[in-house]
Amino acid sequence: MMNLEWYRIFLHTAQCRNLTKAAQQLHITQPSVSYAIKQMEEALGLKLFHRQSKGVELTEEGRALLQYVEQSFAMLDSGQKHLHNLKQLNEGEIRIGASDSLIKHLLLPQLNAFHQAYPGIRIRLSHGKTPEITQRLIEGEIDCGILHMPIQEPKLHIQPLAVLEDCFVVGEAYQELADRLLTTEELAALPLILLSPGSSTRIFIEQWFADKGRLVKPDIELGSVDLLVEFARLGYGAAFISRSFVHDELLHGKLFELRLIDPLPPRSIGFAVRRDMKLSVAAESFVQLLRTSSEGM
Repeated sequence: MMNLEWYRIFLHTAQCRNLTKAAQQLHITQPSVSYAIKQMEEALGLKLFHRQSKGVELTEEGRALLQYVEQSFAMLDSGQKHLHNLKQLNEGEIRIGASDSLIKHLLLPQLNAFHQAYPGIRIRLSHGKTPEITQRLIEGEIDCGILHMPIQEPKLHIQPLAVLEDCFVVGEAYQELADRLLTTEELAALPLILLSPGSSTRIFIEQWFADKGRLVKPDIELGSVDLLVEFARLGYGAAFISRSFVHDELLHGKLFELRLIDPLPPRSIGFAVRRDMKLSVAAESFVQLLRTSSEGM
């Protein structure tokens, strides 16, 4: 079995063409260099150096071996530099999963802060609904997921990140309804604009109506929050959305919030990682940023 240190001694000896100089570079004795070369030659069954009065010269076989040894140590050196850069957060990547709306309205400030602090880290975002993000996280396709809670999954460690307050909003066509409290029956009778089936937001609002004894069927189903906002603004009906997502529209009178006799309960957003998976240095640093952000909320 070959010793890596033999190859290191061989490389320095070939470069210095002198056993004593090689020993000085390696901070070992000259007999140690000579003995290592002898052991290496015996293990290979080949002569690697011609011994001369003023030093050593590589044999034909030694020159052939040197090409591979130089490349190997260059690769090892590159590997060590790469690991150092990963440790110092100069390189690396983080893989995050979340819905488009949570990326835009909740995650973007943290992403911007992380990107400015560590511009060499590659950020990979994948969007999807909470069940999809949960599955990707379990399968190891992403490092961290931003999810609607509650999630009952023993393989994941989930911590609270933020609380969302939802509401129904309308455009000018239904503005007069914002002047009074509405019953659940009145709300259910309106044209409803909801996110597409399967999303946590859609499941939540359907369950809320069901608890009130109402089975609702939306007039319009859409796949993005931006489209919900636009269709509500144009007067197509009442859109169910998180209040913080339409703060500016409500402030400037482009949308109007419907007030309900039975208010909607708040929803929690969490960030999750796998319990059994060791995060990379970059991913752990980003998760720590999320923890700090959640503590400040």
